[in-house]
Amino acid sequence: MEYVFHRVKSIGVVDANTLIAQFEDGISKIYDMRQLLGRFPGFKPLLENRQLLEMVHVEGSGYGVVWDDELDLSCNELWDNGTPVPTPFDDLLALSDATELWGLNESTLRKAISYGKLRVGYDVCNFGKQWVVTRSAMIREYGPLKSREWDSNSEPGMLAAEAAPAYNKTPFGASCPDS
Repeated sequence: MEYVFHRVKSIGVVDANTLIAQFEDGISKIYDMRQLLGRFPGFKPLLENRQLLEMVHVEGSGYGVVWDDELDLSCNELWDNGTPVPTPFDDLLALSDATELWGLNESTLRKAISYGKLRVGYDVCNFGKQWVVTRSAMIREYGPLKSREWDSNSEPGMLAAEAAPAYNKTPFGASCPDS
């Protein structure tokens, strides 16, 4: 079996014990930090100091999240031990991420937009300089994921998120964490 990395796009703090990670494929998972204490007592200061916990940020390439030179978590720890949670952003992908995941050239998607194959305001939207596309439009037009980072043995994230319990913290989505 091929080892798969589920790269993190953004990370945020939900409460004193919980992180929310959005992955490159658009799936979001919540991660309870308390599960680390039995295995790694060094994480205890994060749960005792909210300011320290909120210093979390995505490591440059997305293969993990870090707080400082000593505390970090791998992207797959968050993926494997996180709980899928539906968010308003689950079906959205940056054009650059979609091209990588589907193995396409970004110009292919830009042409699909200009020719109306991907419909502006329905399948794609422009936020400033950033274009986003829905996962459902990508599947409709280009089929299932073809990326080397997708493993057929992985849980289908979209289905997992739909089956997950509702995320009741509010107001999520009022602002997006920096990516």
